[in-house]
Amino acid sequence: MDNNLQKIIDLRVEKTIKALEKNLMKGYYVKSQSELMTLIDSLIADDKLITAGGSMTLTETGVIAHLNEKYSSIFADRASCSSPEEIEEVFRKAFISDTFFASTNAVTENGELYNIDGNGNRVSAMIFGPKQVILVVGTNKIVSDLDAAKTRLAKIACPANTVRLNCDTPCKIVGECQNCHSPARICCSYVTLAQQRKKDRIKVIFVDGNYGY
Repeated sequence: MDNNLQKIIDLRVEKTIKALEKNLMKGYYVKSQSELMTLIDSLIADDKLITAGGSMTLTETGVIAHLNEKYSSIFADRASCSSPEEIEEVFRKAFISDTFFASTNAVTENGELYNIDGNGNRVSAMIFGPKQVILVVGTNKIVSDLDAAKTRLAKIACPANTVRLNCDTPCKIVGECQNCHSPARICCSYVTLAQQRKKDRIKVIFVDGNYGY
């Protein structure tokens, strides 16, 4: 990447981290996969149970593979489940886990996390339950404000996820939200996380580059 453009991205991340920390969320910025894994290892060193929400970012950055390889005895991975009942059990384990991994659909320069969820298990665990929440976020998900976050989800994140999940929804066909009432709709819960009660429970790790939707 051009050094001048990289400087602008770095400054935007720095601004966003400062805003997150004003909202009592801890921010980090890593430039490589190895740096990401080293940081994650330090944050989960004493864990007894690790869970994760659905996330393309966790897959693309190698976090899921890392957890399965190094922490298989304590990582409850829903991808290994063989029935809906087992998946439901893993969803519920998230609320008693030491660490819950996920990403966020958007993060504003004002230090707010904006997410849309279908089942609600991911956003529920972000809000309450796990001792800590680690969000791995590509720098492509930083937006100026909540209006920009909503636009990003309507035109990028949600349509892309319906294609990935093969949901029978209008946005899968036309490429942007139609505010539908389809049974397969994934835009069921709209959640903004702003200032937190428990300092640094939510940790946001920005990874330099485009990851996830």
